[in-house]
Amino acid sequence: MKQTRHSFLKSKDYISISLKKTTTNHYQIVASVNNITGLFILDTGASNTCVDLCQIEKFNLISENSEIKASSATDLMKETKISKNNFLQIGKWVNKSSSLVLFNLNHINKALSDREVPNVDGIIGADTLKNAKAVIDYGSNKLYLKIKI
Repeated sequence: MKQTRHSFLKSKDYISISLKKTTTNHYQIVASVNNITGLFILDTGASNTCVDLCQIEKFNLISENSEIKASSATDLMKETKISKNNFLQIGKWVNKSSSLVLFNLNHINKALSDREVPNVDGIIGADTLKNAKAVIDYGSNKLYLKIKI
């Protein structure tokens, strides 16, 4: 009997999360920060997991100024903050001490809304994906994350 990718990863303590592909070819994912649900873009090219500066209160974030200058393919963000020791949850996967980079996502949300895609609260970046030993199955639009045992 041939083992599927899904059954193999499940046998290795991975969970699967459905990804929603947008008309902009981004993947959106629901995640919780400090037990508050938000909508995020999954971005393997983003170094850090980020939250929009204007969502600090929504997610109960405690922030401090950061020397980090964030940049994207389209813009350099001059003002950044960092918020440490946050509870980040994606499906059943949990990181109890996640650091988040905070910056203004207006330019990203403007580009999304121009294409009638819902605004996002942040970006799930490579730091989180590496920590979760993530596997992305583009064929089935699934994200696999390894549960810590």
